[in-house]
Amino acid sequence: VQLQASGGGLVQPGGSLRLSCAASGKLFSVNNMGWYRQAPGKQRELVARITSSGSTNYADSVKGRFIISRDNAKNTVYLQMNSLKPEDTAVYYCNFIYGLGFNLWGQGTLVTVSS
Repeated sequence: VQLQASGGGLVQPGGSLRLSCAASGKLFSVNNMGWYRQAPGKQRELVARITSSGSTNYADSVKGRFIISRDNAKNTVYLQMNSLKPEDTAVYYCNFIYGLGFNLWGQGTLVTVSS
């Protein structure tokens, strides 16, 4: 099973993008789904995470601008990104934690915020 992320691209400051990440096969007991990002020269950081019960947490830098959601039937997680800033530029990775704590990562999708 692989995770396929999509939705990245080039957007102007203040614009919006919606990222999606879907599992290629069936996964059982997916607990947390999350989005991380890594900007050039920086460490990968958590952007947002959603539990199986729908509880969410966000990095302070994206609170009020990004919304994470999930579709359990489709094993898909979304990240709605609004009011984008140049500092949001990064490669965004999705992550699933399933079963007894197994980690699965997507291949990354590039988001560039620039005028």
